[in-house]
Formats: sequence, C-alpha cells, structure tokens
Amino acid sequence: MDALHPRLLVGRFAECFRFYDAVLPALIGATRASGSESGPYAHWDVDGHGVLVLFDRDAMAAVIRTADLPAEAPPAQDRSMFVCRVPDVDSGLAHCLRHGASAVVGARDRPEWGPTLRTAHVRDPEGHLIELQSY
Repeated sequence: MDALHPRLLVGRFAECFRFYDAVLPALIGATRASGSESGPYAHWDVDGHGVLVLFDRDAMAAVIRTADLPAEAPPAQDRSMFVCRVPDVDSGLAHCLRHGASAVVGARDRPEWGPTLRTAHVRDPEGHLIELQSY
C-alpha cells in the first residue's frame, strides 16, 4: 500500500508535467509510473511508493461537479507545500530553476529549524510551493 502523497490539481497540465518529469528523478530519485504530457493524470514513485500525482483541474472539476466555480481565487497565502529531501539543496535549487521553477527564497541554513537543516523554496510552473531540504 502506498503512503499518502500529494495530488496537485493543475490548470497547465503539460507545463507542470514537463517540470516534474524533469526534476523529480534528479531531486528524489522518482520515476514516472504512469501518464504523459497529454494528461489528465500522471504520477511518480520512489521505490514503488507514490510521491506525487498531477491531475488536470478541469477533469477533477467535472468529476466532482464544480466546473461552474471560478478556477482561480484571489491571492492568498499558500495552503500546501510539496517538500523534497535532497542530498544538496544548492544543486537541487539550480536544477529546478533550469527546468522552469521560479525562486521564492534561495538556499540558506536554518539552524532555528534544526542544527543541520538547509532549505530553499521555489514555485512550480503552476505556482505550487516546493521546499527543498537537506539535514
């Protein structure tokens, strides 16, 4: 049985698919288990356990009958974050930026969070917050 994993509902499926398909293998050793750029679903595993699912937002809205609701909310604070433990935060950050992420906060030590913790924060092409961390 897979552990719980995030499922990101995205409006720009192909762009997000290309981003995660490029960065997850290098960052956390994930392999694509199913799906393609054409969507509406794709997922990546590490050692047979699900780590991330992308699902087309319009396809999910059709399933749960919310297609009549607005797709975008006013700007607000983030409600979720995808956290990836990586061997090297600086190289992970550079890798994400090369594949279309936007920087939020660069790599820095976080001794207030843990004695050897280092993090960086980026956004995927859809704007989801991602934390890269090593400790």
